[in-house]
Amino acid sequence: MNIVDLSHVISPAMPVYPCTPSPVIKTAFCIRENGFLEKQITLCSHTGTHIDAPAHMLECGKTLDQLPIDRYSGRAFVFDATSIKKPCIDVQDLVLCHKVLEISDFILLHTGWSRFWGTPKYFLEYPVLTGKAAAWLGRFDLKGIGMDVISADRDDSVDYPVHKLLFGRGLIVIENLTGLDRLLHQRFIFSCFPLKIEHAEGSPVRAVAMIDDSNEGWKD
Repeated sequence: MNIVDLSHVISPAMPVYPCTPSPVIKTAFCIRENGFLEKQITLCSHTGTHIDAPAHMLECGKTLDQLPIDRYSGRAFVFDATSIKKPCIDVQDLVLCHKVLEISDFILLHTGWSRFWGTPKYFLEYPVLTGKAAAWLGRFDLKGIGMDVISADRDDSVDYPVHKLLFGRGLIVIENLTGLDRLLHQRFIFSCFPLKIEHAEGSPVRAVAMIDDSNEGWKD
């Protein structure tokens, strides 16, 4: 079994969504004075690689603790969007992978944008799904959609239509993934288990891909 880490490191200096407070990590107890080391960590629920639950934007949407635990793991594949030379991923870009979507729980969108992590460009003009593409994906029996960008909606969005469309279909959204280029054309199990926080609308996750040693890759 080969395990691929798809998560960014959480640190006080990491990029965060505009207006979101940066993480604060302090030493609460130290070995020299207390005999043990323990950190005090303060961070927002959508920090770093994280999950958005439907409750993030829908008043009656489910929170993470209301969803069954198997919602956070399943069969997945990476859609390579790096060759799409336009700001949005549309239905015609996705239609050729409909057979794979029918047997998958997650689609992970590899835009290549994670290479800008830590730079101002990461927050601007990143590729996103069109509303029609999000609606089309919502027709499949998916658990969630992941992406290597900071948001499922455009950086200038004020009403977040893609988020709301996906949440309306009960999907979870995983943002700020990294390392998706290592998974192209491979079968794998994707896991993104959140912290078990009461009424959580979001949570940082340690997203990983688990690849069986006998992996033969996806076949059309």
